Amino acid sequence: MIHLFEKGVNNKTLVLLHGDGGNEHDLLSVAHMIDPQANILSLRGSIIEYGMPRFYKRKSINQFDHESMVEETHNIRDFIDDCARTYRFDRDLVTVIGYSHGANIATCILFHFEKAFHKAILFHPMVPLRHINLPNLNHTKVFIGAGRFDSLMPEHEVEELTQMFESANADVDVFWTDYGHQLSKEEINASSKWYNEVEVVYDDEL
Repeated sequence: MIHLFEKGVNNKTLVLLHGDGGNEHDLLSVAHMIDPQANILSLRGSIIEYGMPRFYKRKSINQFDHESMVEETHNIRDFIDDCARTYRFDRDLVTVIGYSHGANIATCILFHFEKAFHKAILFHPMVPLRHINLPNLNHTKVFIGAGRFDSLMPEHEVEELTQMFESANADVDVFWTDYGHQLSKEEINASSKWYNEVEVVYDDEL
């Protein structure tokens, strides 16, 4: 998978998953704002649709290919595991940052794997799958950035996604802006504050 890795100076790693048609450079500035000292692993989607990179296929503009999404969920999770060994970063201290399409695949990974990520920052995600038994996410902290005028992710979708995460014992914080689907400076700043304040406590630390 095409990607880039930047070595940081602390023991944390940010995994970046770009929006529809983006690339591995799109969220670098966001990552530097959130934790300028962390390692960065930024992935480019390996699915090409109309010449643009994506992380999973679609059946139509508004319909996900769920079979492709689940397949790529496993592929991306395995790739991150491989990168942890290659680049020697702590797999237990990984925060995923995804925007839109990238936030959807990040959510799908969380829906399939316990302790997939230390923390998750999801900018404008949708509910990727329904009628699925979620793993226990009691070790996972989730930040959702949402826009009140986001036609792609209406308020009821945000509420449904939040309820799904909370039903799996995840700790969820939702930050609303008065914008649409675009990624705003307000939510980046809010996610940075959240990232630096929220702590994840594992059972063996109690």
